[in-house]
Amino acid sequence: MDKGTLAATSSTSSASSSHTGSGSVDPPAEIAWADAYHRLFSRWKSLRESSQWPPIPISISKVNQFDAARLDVEMSAMLKEQLVKVFSLLKPGFLFQYEAELDAFLEFLIWRFSIWVDKPTPGNALMNLRYRDERRATRVGQEVRTGLEGPGLSVSQKLWYCIGSVGGQYIWARLQTFSAFRRWGDSEQRPLARRIWVLIQRIEGIYKAAALSNLLLFLYSGRYRTLIERILKARLVYGSPNMNRAVSFEYMNRQLVWNEFSEMLLLLLPLLNSSSIKKFLLPFSKDKSSGSSSNESECPICHANPTIAFVALPCQHRYCYYCLRTRCTSISSYRCSRCNEPVVAIQRHGSTETKTPRN
Repeated sequence: MDKGTLAATSSTSSASSSHTGSGSVDPPAEIAWADAYHRLFSRWKSLRESSQWPPIPISISKVNQFDAARLDVEMSAMLKEQLVKVFSLLKPGFLFQYEAELDAFLEFLIWRFSIWVDKPTPGNALMNLRYRDERRATRVGQEVRTGLEGPGLSVSQKLWYCIGSVGGQYIWARLQTFSAFRRWGDSEQRPLARRIWVLIQRIEGIYKAAALSNLLLFLYSGRYRTLIERILKARLVYGSPNMNRAVSFEYMNRQLVWNEFSEMLLLLLPLLNSSSIKKFLLPFSKDKSSGSSSNESECPICHANPTIAFVALPCQHRYCYYCLRTRCTSISSYRCSRCNEPVVAIQRHGSTETKTPRN
């Protein structure tokens, strides 16, 4: 190896050693990870609490909300029917004058044992719905993101809901009944009564217009089914993330089959002759071969030995007098139970006196 090669090699090794020495990094301190954790955690917390994470928009089924309202009405009607049966022995029309109080009492019971104790009404429970306070939900909007979270109704909302739904309906029903009974709408009444009647009609018209507007808004947005819910900011949301939507149509199928069968019977029964059917089925009866003397001596109606024996004419079959007389009196064209022959008269067994079976 010549001197030039040795010089180049020595220069290269010295350059690499100097480069390695200048690029060395000191190890981090022992508490550097703690500083990095606190710094990143504060950034993550500020990012979480910022407005960059809006609540996830949810849509509550409008059909479920309407079905829940309908089920609540049906439940109230069922309770009212059972309560009316309790007073069925009283004089007719007794509950008619207290119908408004009865409806208010039933609505109060449903409210007391459902909304007041933070439970859904029967219809809402079947549709997996519950009430949520939308005011407090928007106040803590970062925590309400899927629609399942959120606080229930406050005490004031529950009380105002009862006053508006139960008390308001009762007062309005009583006011309408009293004004109609006093005939405030007649032109012959006093001016004050007439003005009150006009005011009631205007209030009713304004309420119906507001209810219609709320219905249109509900169909558009799916929020606040009634005016009371919109005023109180009580929104129906899902109560559970899982809901079984399987519906059994077994009861409906049985009801449809029974209705069709009953309609067919109502159509065919007037066209059938019971006597001809009985005569047609008589040869297939189990007793067609039982022609023994013991059976002939028994009454074919009560299957006992006749105390006062009478025979039917013209077939001469023995009966009890009371059995045969009762059948001939109740049925104008009675036929013998043994031979299906028309009975034109009855006669005491062993006698020649004949009685015609008439009323």
